[in-house]
Amino acid sequence: FIKHLQRHLRRRILIIWDGAAIHHSKVVQSYIASTRGRVLAERLPAYAPELNPVEYMWGHLKNHEIANLIATEAWELSLEATAALRRMRQRPSIIAACFIQAELWP
Repeated sequence: FIKHLQRHLRRRILIIWDGAAIHHSKVVQSYIASTRGRVLAERLPAYAPELNPVEYMWGHLKNHEIANLIATEAWELSLEATAALRRMRQRPSIIAACFIQAELWP
């Protein structure tokens, strides 16, 4: 995934991770080291959802984008959530607000 991001983003990448074991595996850490500073990773404290901008994005998705959705099948929820995330991607102000709320943006 990180290699894919690097192909599409020609600038430095900051990855904010939770404490999942896969994020600090030797393979991942070795790859990040091999990027010579093009990819940086910062780990969140053990349980700190208020510091994670993704938590605010999920909150916006649930409370605004699909708040009144009634899905009777899991695939319907998946389809609508995916469409909502694509809409959110087109609105950088929402994404910036999530970083501001997490106090990760000046």
